[in-house]
Formats: sequence, structure tokens, C-alpha cells
Amino acid sequence: MKLLEYEGKEIFARYGLPLLERYGVLRLGEDPSSLKLTGGGPWIVKAQVLAGGRGKAGGVKVGKTEEEVRKLAAAMLGMKMVTHQTQGKALTVEEVLVEQACELDREMYLSVVLDRKEACPMIIASAEGGMSIEELAHTRPELILKVPVDPHAGLRDFQARELAYGLKIPKANFREFTELAKNLARMFMDIDASLIEINPLAITRDGRLIAVDSKIVTDDNALFRHKDMAAKPDHEATPVEREAKDIGINYIGLDGNIGCMVNGAGLAMATLDTVKLAGGDAANFLDVGGGANVDQITRAFQIILKDPKVKAIMVNIFGGIMKCDNIASGIVEASRRVSIKVPLVVRLEGTNVKEGKEILARSGLKLEQADSLWEAARKAVAAAK
Repeated sequence: MKLLEYEGKEIFARYGLPLLERYGVLRLGEDPSSLKLTGGGPWIVKAQVLAGGRGKAGGVKVGKTEEEVRKLAAAMLGMKMVTHQTQGKALTVEEVLVEQACELDREMYLSVVLDRKEACPMIIASAEGGMSIEELAHTRPELILKVPVDPHAGLRDFQARELAYGLKIPKANFREFTELAKNLARMFMDIDASLIEINPLAITRDGRLIAVDSKIVTDDNALFRHKDMAAKPDHEATPVEREAKDIGINYIGLDGNIGCMVNGAGLAMATLDTVKLAGGDAANFLDVGGGANVDQITRAFQIILKDPKVKAIMVNIFGGIMKCDNIASGIVEASRRVSIKVPLVVRLEGTNVKEGKEILARSGLKLEQADSLWEAARKAVAAAK
């Protein structure tokens, strides 16, 4: 799950990270006059969308007066924002964050990511912040510092000090920075994150260390341990993806026209690759799980058919925990409950596959069977065309 900036900063605050003073989050449809602005300004208004490059796209503005701030917030809400990270798609700004503005003297980059190669959290830092770390890694890799974190011991004191020396942290901010770095590593483990990023981590003109921005990505598989985060809306998910999540089906909408129903994430990925190899494009990633029942299969068909792009459905099921004859019976029953008006291709393999194929053959349903994944993919691609 990806968190918006203000959601990430709420977690930052719990771990004592230094932040700008916050004056509120205004949502689409709310009256800008409800903002309680104090402190004499200036204030900064920031669009809350899951994309970098907001400033260049008009999503970060500074207001010097209360009236100007409210006008900026009202104008920003509802705007369509396209940045270099939205892949050409426009994101609607539904929330804006208003904070106290400040003058920055230095900008740095600091993050903790899950390094799968090293099998540990890794702190990545650079004295050059406020820009794309990917671009910096390509053009000036010598400016990037990496520090491995022991998952049990956390970031050790000597590592935090070495990191501070590497970033040339001033003496006045040295102790605060080392505590911040250690707390960031602890936060990463506590919330089961895969990424925590501060860009920029800044030193202001008046000498304060401030986490100006926040980016947090957590592991969906660990949300059962974090009821507070599980209750938050998934800002990237479509309504159909949210519906699938609520009933225990792993679904991600894609751009193709072949709806796929598969059991198991690995088999689902292989199915998508095979469809592509056969000259088609999948409309979705859908994993009904290893113990799918009739109700889940029925709901899976319903979810697939909510996508108007779907011109054919391909079912690719391996009968392991759940035998093929039971799966076939589920497909037959689900097909009777759901009006399927597009071609249906079914490939079964595994335990009791012969009995499963016989059940499908006797069902009277208008479908095609396939003996292999490759055959099923070719039939589905031809049917979609």
C-alpha cells in the first residue's frame, strides 16, 4: 500500500521525526474557509497524489496571505495532474495539505528500502536531494551512500554517525540527524515497509533539520498486523480492485482484452506472459487462490466482466489442493449464475483432470477446452479477435 504524503507524515510524527507545522488537509468538496491558518505565513499548499514531480505540474504552491492560500487550495482541488511518474495518465487531486512554508538552505535524500539481493533493509542517502534518485544513480553514482541495516539490531550508532559524516551534516544538527536515521530504520521494520523515503530532507536557513516530504510503501501481505493502515483507502486501486480485495481475490486491472482467471500468483504471471507470447494482451491479473470455491469463482467471473474491454475469458487452473473435478463443477455452477456473453476458454491440469474435463464437456456450456497453456492462450487470443 502506498501512503499519501500527509499519511506518511502522521507516522513520521509518531517516531519523532522533525516536520513542518501542519495546518490541515482540505478535501474535495470542503469549504477552504475551514482551514485554520496561524503563524503569520507564508504557507505551502501541496496536492496529495501518488506521484513525484508535483511541483513542476502545478501541485505545490506558496501563499503569502490567508486569502491567497485558500484560493490556491480551491483551485488545486479537482485539478487533473500529469507528471513524469503518471505514465501519461491524469490524476485527480482530491486532497491538499497545507503546512508552514520555510526557506531551505540544503536539500538531501534519505530512504530505507528492502534490498532483496542483500536480504536486508538498506539505507540509501545522498547529499544531493530534491531530485530523482534514479537519475542521480545514473549520472553521479559516487554521490549515493548505502548502509545495510540489521533487521534485529537496527541501525547502529556508529553507522548513523558514518552516515552523518558522509552527508556532511553540520555539528549543530549531528545528534538530531543520527537519531532521525535510527528512528527511520526502526520505523521501516515496525510498519513492515518496503520503502520509506524523505526527499528532500532539508536544513533550513534558520538551521532546523526538516523532513519536507514523505513517501511510504508498505507490504500488503503484512496489513493484518496493522489494522490502522488496513483501514486506510488504497488510493491507487480502482473500485473493481477494491471489491476484489474485499472478497479475498487478488485482482489488478490491465490494458488488454483477455480476462484471465488463474489460481496461484506464479501461474497467473506465467499465464499473462503466455498470452502476450501468443499475440494478445491480458485485461487483468486475477488469482482466485488455491482453495477457490463456487462463490469465489462466481465473483471472479463477475469482476472480470465488469471490464468493458474484455472480449474473451481464459481460465487456467491447476488442481492441487482443490481437485480438477471440483473446480470444473465450480466453473459450471458459476457460469450458470453469471451471464457470460464472451468466448470462454478453459484449461485444467492436475489431480482428477480427466474427470474435470468430462464435467465441462457434459455441461452444455458454450466453452472451449484446451490441453495446454499454450493452446489455451492461442484460442483465447483468436477468440478475442
